[in-house]
Formats: sequence, C-alpha cells, structure tokens
Amino acid sequence: MSYLEHFGLEREPFSNAPDAKFYFNSEQHSQALLRLMYAVDSNKGLAVLVGGVGTGKTTLARRMLENLPEDRYESSLLVMVHSGITQEWILTRIAMQLGVQNPADDRLSLLKQLYERLLDIEAGGRKAVVLIDEAQMLESRELMEEFRGLLNLEIPGKKLLNIIFFGLPEVEDCLRLDEPLAQRVAVKYHLKSMTVETTAAYIKHRLHVAKAPRMLFDEEIIPEIYRYAGGVPRLINTICDNCLFEAFMRKLPRVNGQVLQSVVGDLGLLQQSLIQASAQTVDDDLDEIESMLDRLEQK
Repeated sequence: MSYLEHFGLEREPFSNAPDAKFYFNSEQHSQALLRLMYAVDSNKGLAVLVGGVGTGKTTLARRMLENLPEDRYESSLLVMVHSGITQEWILTRIAMQLGVQNPADDRLSLLKQLYERLLDIEAGGRKAVVLIDEAQMLESRELMEEFRGLLNLEIPGKKLLNIIFFGLPEVEDCLRLDEPLAQRVAVKYHLKSMTVETTAAYIKHRLHVAKAPRMLFDEEIIPEIYRYAGGVPRLINTICDNCLFEAFMRKLPRVNGQVLQSVVGDLGLLQQSLIQASAQTVDDDLDEIESMLDRLEQK
C-alpha cells in the first residue's frame, strides 16, 4: 500500500514537479499575472518578475503561457539551463519559436527574417511574446545587448516584441550590465514568501486538488510548517510530502507535531530554524542597544 492509498488520495498533493492542476492563485500571484499581462497587452516591451528560490516563478511563467491564446498571441517559453548561452543561440531559438522557417546562419540575415516574421504576426492582429525563465543565467553584457536589440524591432508607435524575464534577484544585476536595457523595464514585480495564512490555504488547496477526503494535517502544526519552510512553496511541498510519507509509515490517520519534528530534523531544517532564530535574537538585541544609545545621547 502506498501513502496515496493510505490517505485516500488520487495523486501526490505535494510534488515539486510543475503541474498546472495544482496552480494556487494566491493574491500576489494574481497581482503578478495581472501586471505581466498588462505589460504584454500594452506592448510595454520588457517586464521582469523577480523572486527567491522556490517562490513559484516557473509555475507563474507556465501559467502565463497558458493564458496567451494562439488566436491573440504568438508566444514561447525559453528556460535558461546554464550560463554558457550565446547570443547566436538566443537569437536562433527565439526566431524558431516565433515561427521563422529555416533560420539563417548569419546574424544580420536572421534578424531580417525575425523582423519580417514579427511584421506578419502584427499584420495578423496578434502580439509576439517571449517568456525567459531562469533569466539570472544571462550573465553577460553581450546577452543583455542582444535583448536590447530585439526590443528595437518595432514600427512607428508600436513595439513588435514583448519580453518577460522570470528570475532570481540576481537578474537585476544582469540587467545592470546594460544600463539602457535596465532603463527599459516597464513593469517589475517581486514575488515574496507566503504568509502563515496563505500557507494554510495553499496546503488545503493542494489536498483538495489531490481529492483528499479530509484535512490530513493537525491545524496547530500549520504555523510550524510555515516557520520551517519560511513561507517558500517548494519547501512547504517538501516538508508536507515527507510528513505524509512518515505518517503513513507510522500508520497514523493524519500528520501531527511529532511527525513534523521528525521530518524537519531529517531534512536539516530544525537546526537551520534555530540558527535563524538566534540570528534574529542578535539583531533584536543590537536594535535595542542602538535605541538605548540614542536615548542616552539625547539626554
């Protein structure tokens, strides 16, 4: 018997593999999507979504791609898997995904092909959109200059190509490699970690999608899951998945505090949480000392 059968689940509720069925439309994800769609529909050119590790950037990129119907958009999603990407690779891949047939080998000819293809897309009443995931991998000035050149493909009064970067905070360092490009960011949104309330709603949402017959976690441990995960969805998934398996191994009907403590200990999150708590205490003490010194100076 698997833990799915033990708990009456139809599928794994806390897998970290991208799955549109489990998309959780939190307030900030909804706001992010609204802003990015506004950037595209208004032909703003360049928009950026920034977030920490595991905050849902890739999930949001895929969600946005699904929200770009073919009758209104010519869209593509490129994932930057390493930092050794070249200008030629970027340009060729974007051209191919936007429908350029038999892309030329030399850059000038390829740019001409891409420009003509963008004109065709515009003439058909559609918008061209390229989503770049893991954009922090674009670590060279040459790549940033290439994207600036792509944004220059336009007709009077209208840009022909919209680009959206999804990346870690380091993506802002990449943009600063080419200041004119950084100045062209028309829309920027920062994804933050979840709150404890959003964490509770997120866990219940994923259990509901997986057809859980009941709540499988004691309500009082949800704030603890939030604290150990730091509100990061990927870590929440990892903790909850391991907790369900541990509860199954112990033949328990639901996850309790003992199970959670065992799991976070095995994952090394217990010590990490203690270190963070100690660091916060030191920060608080320093703030208090500074406040006392300020009061003494005023006297």
